[in-house]
Amino acid sequence: MIGGRQPIYCAPSCSVGNLAHELIHALGLYHEQNRYDRDKYVAINWSSIIPSKKGNFRVKRGNTLNQPYDYESIMHYGMSYFSINGRPMIVPKNKPKTIGQRSHLSRMDIVKLKDLYCC
Repeated sequence: MIGGRQPIYCAPSCSVGNLAHELIHALGLYHEQNRYDRDKYVAINWSSIIPSKKGNFRVKRGNTLNQPYDYESIMHYGMSYFSINGRPMIVPKNKPKTIGQRSHLSRMDIVKLKDLYCC
């Protein structure tokens, strides 16, 4: 979103949902589990995360666009993505139906992008 060229991760095994996730990064959105207020919504089990992937779970002070936490966001990791032992790394404090899907933009993903780009 800022300053020129933006590389997009796209491996041969990359699904349409993963590609959409990467494109939305390029548009300016972070992972949902990186929000400064995430600890109200999820617990992170650091011991279950592959060590080289722990940076993907650190809190960032980005702009939430004044929108609620979105478990259904395409930008949210699933409970066991990057698990070193198969156990959940992200445990919701509420019991949402979906967490970390890669099939579609959530309603809030669309709201955030529209807010970000004033459309």
